[in-house]
Amino acid sequence: MKRRDALFWAGASFLICLVLGAILVPMFGPDYTKDVGKPFSPISTGTLLGTDQLGRDIFVRIMYGARVSLTIGLSVQMISLVVGILFGSIGVFGPKYIRVPLMRFTDAMFAFPDILLAVLIIAIRGPGMDAVIIALSITSWPGITRLVYTQISSLKDREFVIASRAMGASTAYVVRKHVLPQLIGVVLAVSMVDLAGTILAESTLSFLGIGVQPPMPSWGGMLDQARKNINAQPMQLLWPCLILSITIFALNFVGDGLRARLDPRSK
Repeated sequence: MKRRDALFWAGASFLICLVLGAILVPMFGPDYTKDVGKPFSPISTGTLLGTDQLGRDIFVRIMYGARVSLTIGLSVQMISLVVGILFGSIGVFGPKYIRVPLMRFTDAMFAFPDILLAVLIIAIRGPGMDAVIIALSITSWPGITRLVYTQISSLKDREFVIASRAMGASTAYVVRKHVLPQLIGVVLAVSMVDLAGTILAESTLSFLGIGVQPPMPSWGGMLDQARKNINAQPMQLLWPCLILSITIFALNFVGDGLRARLDPRSK
């Protein structure tokens, strides 16, 4: 338990620093499109992590990329939570002619590989930040819907739900007041892990050149640019890869810690 707590607080501390950097560095740092030195300059006092192939500050671009990744990740998770909670609730309490087709459609969505479906959607919509949010939201909501459906199904026959409905409470009231508060812990914990997957998916799409487009920095785009110079400048690949990996680990550690704290069945 002590080891889990240590990982939770280490992950939370890193994420706090990352969020502060994503907010403050773009506000007070140099423009991410401007060169601040010679191309491929080494680490110095003027540039914390050196410069890229165009002489731009790598650290500043990583912090801008953090802002992009967090914005996309949080937007996708908010959309997925709203859709997932709504569809999951309807799947349990809705009329049969609605809930059965809805849940079959949800199950059918799992047949499509997420990243390939996202690529198809972006190919139709066109690359860009908005297209990435739309594509990843479409691929993310089925998992939340299935989770909420399963959790609500286990709660709908509990005494407090039956008593509330026996007293004449509407379905919407029962879900809002008695069911959803029971799901906050597990949904929040799973959302943190899903956020890690969303950030990784966004980086993958940007690495493929169909996600966030230059000159807007993204971790995947930086990895793609560094890959082209990997033989001459291998350190260019290290920094975005390192920050992406640590962020994924941190989100998983925090998600696991939240599950242990907020979901009684995990104790």
